Amino acid sequence: MGKLSGRTALVTGGSRGIGRAVSMRLAAEGALVAVHYGHDAVAAEETVEQIASAGGRAFAVRAELGVPGDADALWAAFDEGLAGHGSADGLDILVNNAGITLPVEISKVTEAEYDQVFAVNTKAPFFVVQRALGRMRDGGRIVNISSLATRVAFSWIVAYSMSKGAIDVLTRTLAAELGPRGITVNAVSPGVTETGINPTLKQPEVRARYESASVFNRLGNPEDIADVVAFLASDDARWVTGQCLDASGGLLLGI
Repeated sequence: MGKLSGRTALVTGGSRGIGRAVSMRLAAEGALVAVHYGHDAVAAEETVEQIASAGGRAFAVRAELGVPGDADALWAAFDEGLAGHGSADGLDILVNNAGITLPVEISKVTEAEYDQVFAVNTKAPFFVVQRALGRMRDGGRIVNISSLATRVAFSWIVAYSMSKGAIDVLTRTLAAELGPRGITVNAVSPGVTETGINPTLKQPEVRARYESASVFNRLGNPEDIADVVAFLASDDARWVTGQCLDASGGLLLGI
């Protein structure tokens, strides 16, 4: 019996990168995992198949985020998938992981780019949570994926950092509001992590600089973040709420 046996989870952006690692980790602990994706159905099905091959349970959920009505579409797909899986209605764990980056300094950010990064990274999680509250069982868990960039001045990702800073505020506010229901709300703040969201990691000099910025002299990997999320989703973290946990590998501690 895993720590999350009998529980149902939804991971947005759950088909690739950190989201895939989180989906697989929660499933390994016994949760039934809804693997959300926006466009890459193949990646989502691969994630579901990997979970099934390891003895877990999962199903894919498609909904494009950052567009009008995205939260309603997501939960409609979730409800349909849950019914098709023969499982009872309800949700125990919500991981808001889906996000996009915008590696552009302020002087070059367009209004359309700004609106898009906030639509996906900030507005979508807000309304996904809003629509989730009627489905979430008391004692549930909400984990938001934030970023170390909310606490460090990275000028080349300023709009992205702002969008994640709003998630930190949402986390603390929801934790206070949902505490009476026994629902914990926390954020995890990765540093530089080995995923496709950061194409500059393919440049050897950039990669070396990021590796040396960690006290462990390496980049993070998705499993590093997934383990932290799994802790927050479990009963072990029942007394932790309203926190933004640094999961950056000690990035910039030596500066």
